[in-house]
Amino acid sequence: MKRKLSILSLSLLFMFVVLFLAACSDDSETDTGAEGDDATEENESDSSSDEPLTLTYFNADGEEKSFDDPVAQKITEKTGIKLEMDYPVGGNDEAIPLMIASGDYPDLIFAKGDIGKLIEAGGIIKLDDLIEEKGDNLKAMYGDQLDRLRNSIDDPSIYNVGTYGVEEARWETSGTFQIQLDVLRELGYPEIQTLEDFEAAITEYYEKYPEIDGQKTIPLSLLGSDWRWLITVGNPAGFAAGIPDDGQWAIDDETGETTYKFLLPELKEYFKWLNGMNDKGLLDPESFTHTYDTYISKLSSGRVLSIADQNWNITDADAALVADGKEWRTYAPLPVTLGEEYKSQGLKDYGFAGGWGISISSTSEHQEEAFEFLDWMASEEAQILVNWGIEGENYDIVDGKRVMHEDDRERMNSDSDYAKETGVGYYIYPFPQWGNGAVDSNGQPITPNSEQDIIDNFNEAEKEVVAEYNMENWTDWFPPAEELGISKHGAAANYTIESGSDLEIIQQKADDLTEQRITQAVLGDPADFDASWDAMIEELEAMDIEKANELMTQKTLDVMELWGTK
Repeated sequence: MKRKLSILSLSLLFMFVVLFLAACSDDSETDTGAEGDDATEENESDSSSDEPLTLTYFNADGEEKSFDDPVAQKITEKTGIKLEMDYPVGGNDEAIPLMIASGDYPDLIFAKGDIGKLIEAGGIIKLDDLIEEKGDNLKAMYGDQLDRLRNSIDDPSIYNVGTYGVEEARWETSGTFQIQLDVLRELGYPEIQTLEDFEAAITEYYEKYPEIDGQKTIPLSLLGSDWRWLITVGNPAGFAAGIPDDGQWAIDDETGETTYKFLLPELKEYFKWLNGMNDKGLLDPESFTHTYDTYISKLSSGRVLSIADQNWNITDADAALVADGKEWRTYAPLPVTLGEEYKSQGLKDYGFAGGWGISISSTSEHQEEAFEFLDWMASEEAQILVNWGIEGENYDIVDGKRVMHEDDRERMNSDSDYAKETGVGYYIYPFPQWGNGAVDSNGQPITPNSEQDIIDNFNEAEKEVVAEYNMENWTDWFPPAEELGISKHGAAANYTIESGSDLEIIQQKADDLTEQRITQAVLGDPADFDASWDAMIEELEAMDIEKANELMTQKTLDVMELWGTK
């Protein structure tokens, strides 16, 4: 009975719908204007409800910022994606472990060296199938370098994309010793190639000018009070010994043999020199205690004669000096080594390093949209946008070529807030990037930072100094990249070290120990230096540092096999 009633009800409903549609059809023939208005309103309503999709994004190198600058708005217009950006507050390096513990992941994650922890926890997805199915832009960008994105020999999956340029040109150095331009001018433009030359130059200038602008002159300042110990204390030691930047390791690029670099006698020689600098009053006594803000404030005052730092770490100070008319207090990079038998690696080409990048979380409800966004960021259209900004607002097309507006060019070089406010240059790192050596389909540079642009953007003091040395660019001081060769193993600092592995545990203990003991040795009495150093080596051996050497050697060999460079 019920079945019969149901069929009857459906029949009546069908007849009603037919009659209703017929009535609507009659109305449309007699009142088309009204229907047009209704349709327009309906379409407008649908359009207004088409809001961008918001993806949450954690950036381990990020800062407080909203995704609303002009470039960000253009990205949203092109992709329908808006980013809700998060970062480790106060430099908290526990952000990723906390995510893992809670199981609460953002859609996109740039974890830097903690990528291995996310893989082990199942917090991120493999991208291989997505790249194959819909990653045309990523495949075009990485080309034959795609294998360098793979995780390991045991797990050759791809979990992230981005961070470093695929085609990088070596037009600038970073991380080397740097000296004030005024020191070079005052001393008649001396040749400075060794630590002995370097010490002599800043000593002579310091004795002439014990004060600058009413404040005590600081011959050499470092920043060893936080994680920057690695880039201003540890890394310069390796550079002085002619060792490429492989983090805490020294690697034979032919054999793959890897050694914890602080075991090397060359490193001891460097820190013994630094200990002597401290004893002579040439090293800032606050080098291992002052904060980053204090350090930058000192550099911005113009009274620090020399540093050993990465360019990106001092951009605020450099911009402040230029803004204050203190161009002669800005810095020139130096190819300084322990002696002439060593070769500065300032222009070393590491190839595409792979390793780190942006991942998509396993809990994201928008994995395909997140991937499509990353793939679009690898497109030519996106690369031009994030590097150059918006046509007509940041650059124009002149004779078929992109030309940056003069005020944008000036702000780019003098205003530390330019990228953050405009978005120009802000969304390059750590997203997929072609690199400053790449060109677009028209043969134009993909970034506005060609070597000629770098030279053209030198301040007046820089131009005068390079001319005095008969150079065009600071890189003319350094052994050329061609002479140094391309690394077969990439850069070991970007290797994924398995969480909880013997290698991770031993290296962490070794890093903590060396930072503490080397700092103590540098600040101690020179008469005690050798004993302090030998005691540190014994402690490293006691924690089985040789096992770490063996494990890291195998990892390096595995990387070379994975990349086909072994």
